[in-house]
Amino acid sequence: MVEREDRVSLELSEEIIQSMEPGAVFRDYNCRISSIDFHKTSTCMVTASDDDSIRLYDVASATCLKTINSKKYGVDLVCFTSHPTTVIYSSRNGWDDSLRLLSLHDNKYLRYFKGHHDRVVSLSLCSGGECFISGSLDRTVLLWDQRVEKCQGLLRVQGRPAAAYDDQGLIFAIAFGGYIRMFDARMYEKGPFEIFSVGGDLSEANVVKFSNDGRLMLLTTMDGFIHVLDSFRGTLLSTFSVKPVAGESTLDAAFSPEGMFVVSGDGSTHAWGVRSGKQVHSWMGLGSEPPVIKWGPGSPMFVTGSSELAFVIPDLSKLPAYAIRK
Repeated sequence: MVEREDRVSLELSEEIIQSMEPGAVFRDYNCRISSIDFHKTSTCMVTASDDDSIRLYDVASATCLKTINSKKYGVDLVCFTSHPTTVIYSSRNGWDDSLRLLSLHDNKYLRYFKGHHDRVVSLSLCSGGECFISGSLDRTVLLWDQRVEKCQGLLRVQGRPAAAYDDQGLIFAIAFGGYIRMFDARMYEKGPFEIFSVGGDLSEANVVKFSNDGRLMLLTTMDGFIHVLDSFRGTLLSTFSVKPVAGESTLDAAFSPEGMFVVSGDGSTHAWGVRSGKQVHSWMGLGSEPPVIKWGPGSPMFVTGSSELAFVIPDLSKLPAYAIRK
C-alpha cells in the first residue's frame, strides 16, 4: 500500500488516475460484497457481504482485523458511526427489515431501529452527528437519531428511494422518479426546498451522493446512467453511461475526494472527468458485476467490491514527475 503521507500529498490528475492499479486484493469472499464504508478520521474500513459477514479492515496495512457473522439477520448495507468500531447495518433475511447499531469491539447490539416493512436500499449517516436516514422498498424514507429506537421523521415517496446527507449534515437529498428533492435537515417536514430534474431519466434511482465539498451530487439509475449535477443550481453537468443494472444489483458510483472524477462500474470499472465529461481510464478484472465503490477519505485510493475486494492505488513507477519531485 502507499504510505499515508504520500496518499495525502498526491494531488489527483488524469495521469495519476491512469496509473492506478490494484495494490491489494482479497479473494476470500464466498459471494457478493454488498457495501463498503470508510471511517473518516481513522484508518478503518468495513465491508458487508451476502455471506452474512461484516469485516473490519485496517487500510494502512491492508489487513482484515475482524470478521463478524450476522447469520440470523443477514447484512446488506453498513455505515460507520463517528466511532471506528461501531456500525449501523441493514438486514437481508426477508423477514426482519430493522436496522441495527452494532459494536464491532465486542460483537454486541447496542440498539435496534424498527420502522421499515421492506428491504432497506439506502442508508446515510450525518457526518459528525447522531442522525441518519434510511430509504426502503416500502416507499418510505425514515429519519433517525442513533440514541433513540423510534424514528424521528417519516417521508413517503413514489418509488424506490435513494437518500443521502451532504458532508455537513445540513441538507439531505431524496431521489426517485427522475427527480432529486432537496431538504433542509432542520425543517424537512416543510417539504423539499428544491426539486431537480435529471434530464428525463425516469428509471429507478439507485444511489445519490454529494461530493465532499457539497458543490456536486451524483445519481445512478437502473438504466445504467450516472448523472452529475450542481447541487446548488440543479444544473445537469454530465451524464455517464454503463450497462443497465439487472435484478437486485445496484449501480454504485463515487466522487474522488476533491470532486474532479467519478468512478463507477458494470463489470469493468471506469473513471470520468467531471469537467471534461470524458472517460479518463478503464480497468478490467475488478469483478464480474457492478461493484460497490468507495474512495478513501482524503487519499488517491478507491476500493471496489464485487466477488472480491480490491484496493486501487497509484503506481508511482508510472509517474516520473512525482518520483523526481520526491
